Formats: sequence, C-alpha cells, structure tokens
Amino acid sequence: MLTVETPQDLKKHVGEDCGVSEWVTVDQEMIDKFADATGDHQWIHVDVERAKKEMPGGKTIAHGFLTLSLVPMLSAQTLEIRKRSRGINYGTNKIRFTNMVPAGSRVRLRQKIKEVNDIAGDGVQLIAEVSMEIEGQERPAMVAEFISLSYA
Repeated sequence: MLTVETPQDLKKHVGEDCGVSEWVTVDQEMIDKFADATGDHQWIHVDVERAKKEMPGGKTIAHGFLTLSLVPMLSAQTLEIRKRSRGINYGTNKIRFTNMVPAGSRVRLRQKIKEVNDIAGDGVQLIAEVSMEIEGQERPAMVAEFISLSYA
C-alpha cells in the first residue's frame, strides 16, 4: 500500500505501483444483488442452470460493471491519503473488460499512479491505471484508467 500525508504528496509518486488489494470473492449472491440493483438480469449472469449447459466453464459470470464497481472499495486497500477532507470518483478512461469473472472467482485490484494534476480548492485529480486480476488467470478481468478527485 502507498500511504501519503496529503493529496499534493501524490505528485511525488507518479509512475509508482501502489500494490495490490486483498482478494475478494465474486459469488453468485453478489452477482444477483448487482443484477437486482441495476436491472441487468441477462441469463449469463443469473441463470445458474442454463449457464451449466451453455457457458464456457459452466458458470454464470459477473457483470463487467460489477467488476468496475469494486474499484473504489479495493483501491482503499492500495492507496491511503491520511489528511484528506474528501474524495470523489470523477470517472474513467479506456475501460476494457478483457476476461470473464465466473461466479465463485476471487479478484483483486492492482493500481498504479499515472498522473496527478492540481485542481481548484486545494485538491488534485488522480488518474490511476487499474487492473482487476482474477486468481489463477493470466489475463485480467478489467483494465481502466480510474479518475478521482482528492481534497486536502
């Protein structure tokens, strides 16, 4: 984990790897709850019996956006800003869902600081390169540039 005192201190760490988060299991219950929250009940995500017959590996898969939604939670395990009044998710660049996450898989986040820019209000805009790794898989589930704002 990379730990800094203030958002401005992030500028000293551009290009550095923040490390990886703990593993989190993406089980069918998590997938079903995400489907309910978003209204995306496509069978590849929620129909366990059909997936056994028709999906590679015989399992349902997590929504790509479920994978993306884990970034803020897991990012907190790789980067700490001690003296920060608030942080805001600002968006993403270049999201790619590069591999399926079968139900029951464990994933973790790898984060690297790509760019840090000053913004009004004594804050910075952080652009981080993130990759959601799947245990036992060479290719990650997702790669993206995740943008956040942090204020002192």
